[in-house]
Amino acid sequence: MRVVDILKVKGNTLFTVTPDTPLAEGVNTMAEHDIGSLVVMESGELVGMLTFREIIKTISANGGTVGTTSIRRVMDDHPLICTLETDVNEVRRMMLERHARYLPVMDNRTLMGVISFYDVAKAVVEEQQFENKMLKAYIRDWPAEEAEKAD
Repeated sequence: MRVVDILKVKGNTLFTVTPDTPLAEGVNTMAEHDIGSLVVMESGELVGMLTFREIIKTISANGGTVGTTSIRRVMDDHPLICTLETDVNEVRRMMLERHARYLPVMDNRTLMGVISFYDVAKAVVEEQQFENKMLKAYIRDWPAEEAEKAD
C-alpha cells in the first residue's frame, strides 16, 4: 500500500496558513475544523508545519497563553514529508523515528495532502481485515481433495 491509496480514501481537504498568520488564528482554525495540524505555505511553497506539539510548547513557555507571536516563530520549519509513492511501511518507520504525527504529501513541489498517524493506522488495519476476510473465504472454499492431501 502506498500513500496515494490512503489519500484516495481520506480525501485531500487541506488547511493552510502563511508563516505570518498569528498563532492564535492558527489555533482557532485547528479547533474549528477539529484538525491537529496546519501546513504552512509561503509563495506557493511548503515552508513548515504547525501541529499541536508546537502549540503546547508555546503555551507552556508563555505561562498558559499562545501570546501574540506569528506561526513563523513556532512552526516546524523542516517537516518530514513523503510522496504519493511512499510505501506505508516506510511512512510508519519515518513517523516512529521522528515522532511525527502528520506528514505533508508532496508531488515534486506540489502539496497533495496531509496524512496523520491515525490515517496510516486505519489504512493498515483495514488492509489486514480485508486480507483476513480473503484468507478465511479461501480456506472455507478449500477443495476437498486438496484438504486430504494436506493431511
